[in-house]
Amino acid sequence: MASRRLQKRIEAEAAEKRGTTKKAKKATKKKSTTTRKRKTKAPERKRLLWGVFSGTLKEEGRYPYDQHDKAVERLEQLRAKSKKLYFIQPIKELLSAGDDAKTTGLLAEGGDDDDLDNDVKSKAASEEE
Repeated sequence: MASRRLQKRIEAEAAEKRGTTKKAKKATKKKSTTTRKRKTKAPERKRLLWGVFSGTLKEEGRYPYDQHDKAVERLEQLRAKSKKLYFIQPIKELLSAGDDAKTTGLLAEGGDDDDLDNDVKSKAASEEE
């Protein structure tokens, strides 16, 4: 075994004399790394609402954060009306999702439906002629 070590030592010394070693080659092949910045998403904006719920988690009403008194009043009305369990819980709602819900709610109540009906009636009359 000693002869094998001796051969390796002689090879290493000869490589040092030549000026090249395996370790030196690996050190010169160092790769340059680039750091990339990831885009950070803007935090989603939310608003806080008070929700009045029944024991079966059915939503009985929603009130803006500053109208907590109205939510408590609604809670008391529901509790006086029946013996079921009712409670108030804060709801975090996305601002973008809430705006869509408001516009669909207006259409469901009939706020802007008249314009839509007039357009449909005028199209139907023009098709008949």
